[in-house]
Amino acid sequence: MDRLGYLLKHVLARLTDEQTKALAPYGLNGRDLAVLSAIVAGEPLSQLEVAHRLRVDRTSIGDLLDGLEERGFVERRRSPEDRRRNVVVLTEQGETTFATAERIRLEIEREFLAPLADGARFRDELKLLLGE
Repeated sequence: MDRLGYLLKHVLARLTDEQTKALAPYGLNGRDLAVLSAIVAGEPLSQLEVAHRLRVDRTSIGDLLDGLEERGFVERRRSPEDRRRNVVVLTEQGETTFATAERIRLEIEREFLAPLADGARFRDELKLLLGE
């Protein structure tokens, strides 16, 4: 019970469960939110670039993007800079849902860490240590 890996695994499971419940009404889960977050950050990315950013394989990202596209959160479009390249972008619905989901994610994290003396500082230090 005092092994760090064991403790981290169970803390992650609790946090994931809380986020899953909170995001469900918006048609998202934590993995979907990670994909949307990767798409939002910076220049428009190809499907393969999104996969690299998230460190997932091509098949997995294809399935994830297909699901997000079916729900109206993302679109695959031709790149305006290079017509031979397709990029993945958030739709208007995707942008709105992402903004709401991010607020929810941050609130869940705040509530999750609230029992700690300085939860916000702890979160920032932990993310720094984990190499975010």
